[in-house]
Amino acid sequence: MIKVSIVTPSYNQARFVERTLQSVFIQSGVEIEHVIFDGGSTDGTVEILKRFGRGIRWVSEKDKGQTEAVNKGIRATDGEIIGWLNSDDIYYPGAIERVAEYFTRYPEVDVVYGMADHIDLDDKAFEEYPTEPWDFKRLQETCFICQPALFFRRRVIEQHGLLDESLNYCMDYEYWLRLGKVGARFGYLEEKLAGSRLYEDNKTLGARVKVHEEINDMLKRKFGRVPDRWLFNYAHAKLQRVNREKYPLFFFGKLAFSSIYASLRWNRQVSENMATTLKQWIPIFKKIA
Repeated sequence: MIKVSIVTPSYNQARFVERTLQSVFIQSGVEIEHVIFDGGSTDGTVEILKRFGRGIRWVSEKDKGQTEAVNKGIRATDGEIIGWLNSDDIYYPGAIERVAEYFTRYPEVDVVYGMADHIDLDDKAFEEYPTEPWDFKRLQETCFICQPALFFRRRVIEQHGLLDESLNYCMDYEYWLRLGKVGARFGYLEEKLAGSRLYEDNKTLGARVKVHEEINDMLKRKFGRVPDRWLFNYAHAKLQRVNREKYPLFFFGKLAFSSIYASLRWNRQVSENMATTLKQWIPIFKKIA
């Protein structure tokens, strides 16, 4: 029977972590080891881990953040297949068995990712995560892979290393791009595997500008330029607190300025496609001015 290692990084997620643990515990059909590397939580997480007991191993100690915790978990396990589930996300019933079946059916595949939902504080799905079939060029423009719905063979780690611990927000996206760039084989399983929790306090939503700055820096290093779509995303992140309906002229003016600034900051030029897009905004300015 194939062995699957699930790694959960955790820090002060007591309100969610038991649901995360339970979503792994109910999986069946494969041998599963579940390790939790907690960063020294003080909110009751450790008490939950002690009480849960069933089939988990855990460590609670100060670390350098989520990325280091995931890497420590990978090193501490030996399953042929590795999954990474944050302490506020969940697997859907039967997810891991379906992933194991896919890997067994396609031994040449290095990475498998599936479909997922964004879930709320009560685990209710409120929208589908926008996953897409594998396309490396497309992945450079948008991250269509939902992190908790992705699994990879241990040989991937052995051949291409662990997560980049210099990254705080886009360590998963960088890893998928790293693997795609060297030709790792990705498989797309068109089934719902996981719920990714989306709420204002989580790390990604709570620091949108920092997230996009890190993504753009990473893309610049990896490919020499940042796709226009990510530059526009950064510009929109800069405007997250501006009421578009109440201040439309300011919103579009600031959006145009931030897009040009981002293009010059990361690419040292405004691309032809971006210039065309900005020109298309001129009628909007005239209409609302």
